[in-house]
Amino acid sequence: MTPPEKLNGSGIEIPVVAGADTSSGRPGQFPFTRGVYPDMYRGRLWTMRQYAGFGTATETNQRFKYLLERGQTGLSVAFDLATQIGYDSDHPMARGEVGRTGVAIDTLADMETLFDGIPLDKVSTSMTINSTAVVLLAMYIAVGKKQGVSPEKLMGTVQNDILKEFIARGTYIFPPLPSMRIITDIFAYADKHLPKFNTISISGYHIREAGSTAAQEVAFTLSNGIAYCEAALKAGLDIDKFAPRLSFFFAAHNDLFEEVAKFRVARTIWARTVKDRFKSTNEKSMLLRFHTQTGGSTLTAQQPENNIVRTTVQALSAILGGTQSLHTNSFDEALSLPTEKAAEIALRTQQILAYESGCADSADPLAGSHYVEYLTAEMEKRVLAIMDEIEKQGGAVNCVENGYYRNEIGRAAYAAQKAIESGERVVVGVNRFADEEMNSPRILKVDPELEENQKKRLAEVKASRDNIRVAACLENLRKAAESSDNIVEPVVEAVENYVTVGEISDQFRDVWSEYHAHN
Repeated sequence: MTPPEKLNGSGIEIPVVAGADTSSGRPGQFPFTRGVYPDMYRGRLWTMRQYAGFGTATETNQRFKYLLERGQTGLSVAFDLATQIGYDSDHPMARGEVGRTGVAIDTLADMETLFDGIPLDKVSTSMTINSTAVVLLAMYIAVGKKQGVSPEKLMGTVQNDILKEFIARGTYIFPPLPSMRIITDIFAYADKHLPKFNTISISGYHIREAGSTAAQEVAFTLSNGIAYCEAALKAGLDIDKFAPRLSFFFAAHNDLFEEVAKFRVARTIWARTVKDRFKSTNEKSMLLRFHTQTGGSTLTAQQPENNIVRTTVQALSAILGGTQSLHTNSFDEALSLPTEKAAEIALRTQQILAYESGCADSADPLAGSHYVEYLTAEMEKRVLAIMDEIEKQGGAVNCVENGYYRNEIGRAAYAAQKAIESGERVVVGVNRFADEEMNSPRILKVDPELEENQKKRLAEVKASRDNIRVAACLENLRKAAESSDNIVEPVVEAVENYVTVGEISDQFRDVWSEYHAHN
């Protein structure tokens, strides 16, 4: 179906795709350099998915509804640190962390509250969770069932990318081998039960936030994607069964044209890799569909309102680069969790770009620009060279173990910091055009009583559940972990019986042990 005619303010007709075909083909055609769909945003805008979560499930549910009422089109859940690394809110390791970096989720009761009044057959949800991804995904499935929504109708993404946790973020629990096994078990389960759900979001975002260059971000991310495909194939899965549900997650930083080139290159290399290396015959397997978040590490505590401009430029690069969904950071995030007002401005930034700027009117509007095509070609050379080095070192998992990734990111981060300190790289309001006085906006503060309230809620759930059934579920989890059985089914059974995130994680810790990085 051809999109309807569109005119700009001067009455000039805007073509779906402008100009003659370039050497990169057309949008929607292999190798998808110019975009994964023929008409891109003329057919449908990207999903506006603001990342949110703090305190208890009740507070976050209120923030979700606030954003949905203001035009957000998808949810993105931030979990607190304890939830991310498999500890319940009453564990000593969780003290002082409950509800701080995201929402605290201990049991299915919290997940039910989190999505209360939010129909899961109509809203797409992304969950930024990795080590405990299987537990939170199981809870999402269970909430859907309670709402009368079958797993086949659930839409969204679970991040589920453990390799980047070893590389850049640190919220891992188990060693690489069992961690990879969890991921391939989720792939296999989703193939049968979750046809609309993206089973992994292979993430360059955190690699970039840790200090990598744009070229390293793409190379490391795609190499991790290769490792996941190889693990799934080794587990007996078919590339064209699981690859169409793979998704990616990138950062958008300040150099608009470099970022556009980066996104184009990522699509190109991934399409060729899936076709040539993995012998896929399904073009849907070759599509690199990605979510983008603007660069948290680029935000400044000094003159924080400047961050609105930075975020706008970064969001524009993601749109011109062909993203499928987008989160725009709030201007106050260098100081605290975002206030409602700051989150609303961030959402309005996307809406203004979508409806007022004209950047969504034609697919790949920068194609054919001598500068963009030059940057794309040069970026591709650098990304492929880094990927070749990773292959020489035995692949992504080996590069996690031998420290290659961490060392390369460390070198890049050091070079970038030196450039800022010397003034070679200008940061407005920090090393140039700075103010003598620093005026901070109102910031969001998490009520310390929330931690005690969450612990009381957890105690009530533990007291009211069927603890004989809980014990049986925990034994089933242990047996599954010790065998080669798919672990998703017993995890779903466990969460439906209100077994906690920490209890499930502890069963796996006992069987698989905890991973400690080599320094």
